[in-house]
Amino acid sequence: MILIVDSGATKADWICIDKNSDILFSTQTLGLNPHYLSSLIINERIVNNFEIYQNRNKISHLYFYGAGCGVDSSVMRMKKAFEKIFTNAQFTIKEDTYAAVYSVVDFNQPSIVCILGTGSNCTYFDGNDIEQRITSLGYLLMDQASGNYFGKELLRAYYFNQMPKELSQKFSKQFDLDPNVVKENIYRKDNPPGYLASFAKFLVQNRSDKTINKILNKGFQIFIENQIFQYLNAKDISIHFVGSIAFYLREELKKALKNNGLKIGKVIKQPIDGLVSYHKEINKR
Repeated sequence: MILIVDSGATKADWICIDKNSDILFSTQTLGLNPHYLSSLIINERIVNNFEIYQNRNKISHLYFYGAGCGVDSSVMRMKKAFEKIFTNAQFTIKEDTYAAVYSVVDFNQPSIVCILGTGSNCTYFDGNDIEQRITSLGYLLMDQASGNYFGKELLRAYYFNQMPKELSQKFSKQFDLDPNVVKENIYRKDNPPGYLASFAKFLVQNRSDKTINKILNKGFQIFIENQIFQYLNAKDISIHFVGSIAFYLREELKKALKNNGLKIGKVIKQPIDGLVSYHKEINKR
């Protein structure tokens, strides 16, 4: 049995396939980002899932694509957690960028692949391999146009009194915006990016509002300038997007790209289905 996992900061999608690439089960856990979680918490989130725990000794190979797995220390933390649970398995651990690329690209076709989910990044695929020009410094300094970025922008607009009264009232009614609650979640709890990204649904629900539209346009434009335009041939190739922000705000995103002379490619919510297809092809070889 082979386990394929795509994990962001908020949630992780798991699919188990057999040697014939038939799907045996699929499930979800909370996100497993080693930048923010200890090995103990990672272990707890896995073993608390009945299907995963029940089949743990039957897994021969685990392919894990995760946010925060771009550095050796994070990879080792994930491997350490996995080795205690999946005692008969081999492990392939890569950052979530690879999951995004494998889920949308046509091999031998150069393209740019962007993640706009809880976090964000941008990768160039030359037809065979990937290249990233920007080293991510995490949610405090980067992650433009991501869920956590837009969550911060909404909170700033609310606390700086930059929202129209009606929109401000709607925002405070939908979320607990007590300053102590906000600060507790951002500065003391385990997953600040996930908490900030939880506000992003308000953007989707109120995208026609001028204030919201201004926030969206600003975020997408910064992402385009700082990330996509790192690649000189950006205007000549397709630009694919993966993640809930890109998926639910694809019309606004498409407009921002068009205004910059860029061509949108595939837009998918989550890469897990594409990953299964990729691994099916690998199994045939």
